Amino acid sequence: MKLAILETGRPPGDLAQRFGDYPTMFEEMLGSGFEVQRFDVAAGELPDPTAHDAVLITGSPAGVYEDHDWLPGLFDFIRAAKDSKMVGICFGHQAMAEALGGLVEKSDKGWGAGLHRYTITRHEPWLDGAREIAAPASHQDQVVQPPPGAELIASSVFTPYAGFAWRDGKAISFQFHPEMSPAFAAALYASRRDRIPDVDAAIASLDAPNDSERVGQWINRFLSAPTAL
Repeated sequence: MKLAILETGRPPGDLAQRFGDYPTMFEEMLGSGFEVQRFDVAAGELPDPTAHDAVLITGSPAGVYEDHDWLPGLFDFIRAAKDSKMVGICFGHQAMAEALGGLVEKSDKGWGAGLHRYTITRHEPWLDGAREIAAPASHQDQVVQPPPGAELIASSVFTPYAGFAWRDGKAISFQFHPEMSPAFAAALYASRRDRIPDVDAAIASLDAPNDSERVGQWINRFLSAPTAL
């Protein structure tokens, strides 16, 4: 399968050298079976919307409502790549929602950091029987109005719109970060100590069991399965 990974941000400081960049994390999470091409979206790189079987949009420190010259092109690409499967994670989740008619805002709840728990609200063929999962979160922005046709698949009290499935089974997205190891998430939170309240509690929460591997398997099954499932 030809997979385009749209890199919309990089780990801060030396974290990319220590843990790898976001595309590397996703490649490791997904495993073999994918012919991956990377595109540095902030540098103006975007693929032909018809050139890949699937697209994955990474996280980013940017906000979808901010004035970045690369955002309009990304939104246009999301709308144009309607025949490719698409996965969005964190910023990718927000960018897909914004581009397809939803609304994203900086939440008055503040930072979501640490291991968060989410209820699985809807069955999809690529899911298993899990009713609740735990995964690292790192965000201030949230989807506050879903895009038309989006089916809610994951939710929490802190993040009501934590996961969507739409586009006739061709698109899914999550607010949380299954690609982040606990060690990377802890280092990321520590690098934002001046911004994240209760950062030590967020770091400590990462010691609990998580479902990141399970979510990675979900995404792999979604990408690998025929669209008609």
